[in-house]
Amino acid sequence: MRFDDPGSLNDVCAQRLGEKTGRQFAAMARRGFRLIPAADGVRATGRCRLGGSALLEPGTLWPALSGVPLSLHAVLDTDALAPWLGAELPVRPGLLNFFYLDPDLPYEEYRKLDVYQPGVWRVVPADPARAVAVTAPRPARSYAATPVHAVEVTMLPDCWDVEDEDVEFDRDQHWGAASLILSEMADLDGNTAGTHCAFGWPDTSHTLQVSSRDSDGAAAVHLLQLAEDTELGWGWGDAGTLYFTIPAEALAAGDFSRSVAQLLCG
Repeated sequence: MRFDDPGSLNDVCAQRLGEKTGRQFAAMARRGFRLIPAADGVRATGRCRLGGSALLEPGTLWPALSGVPLSLHAVLDTDALAPWLGAELPVRPGLLNFFYLDPDLPYEEYRKLDVYQPGVWRVVPADPARAVAVTAPRPARSYAATPVHAVEVTMLPDCWDVEDEDVEFDRDQHWGAASLILSEMADLDGNTAGTHCAFGWPDTSHTLQVSSRDSDGAAAVHLLQLAEDTELGWGWGDAGTLYFTIPAEALAAGDFSRSVAQLLCG
């Protein structure tokens, strides 16, 4: 759920969920961004972009799975995003390159790959002062470089990323916290569907949880949401969405090798 005006978030939660539950739900808010093409006088945010070349430090190997190079889908410039994120970005990793397996291969070759393992995705940080543009090796797909403007928003989790322990609710009326949020905030739930977003919370209109929880119940940090994009030429299944998350403790340690990608589609 996305709010361009952070002040309205608390009011909406209190009005729809009641003072106590609304306050609990509002406390789950995170700062994030809508990513829109930088065009018609709209400036790009730092070096943030979709597609194009990777921005890697010299000597960094292009990530691959069983010898097949992954495709570069996006670059986030966290130095440019940090002022809005504040404490929600505990490290300054510089540039983050997001890779996912999407080779230009005949199906008979593609089907031999084990696409159900962590090597299908990678998030690779790079020092902005040292990073150079690196073109994708074949048969990785290359997408047109699209600089993006990051629009500051405040986000609440959609219902499927809310767990029963997060808020208090009437268990005689609702089968779970997700049921409560879905019934009371249905017109806001999933309102980022079909868009590209960074940080904040993911859109989970696919009725599945995206943000896993660690041992102390903390939700994973959402790094990037990529929707089907016909102009860029990528898509996954039936209106699929690709999500990248990372455990909060891994983000704090700057360990992006622990990032997780999840692909959901109809």
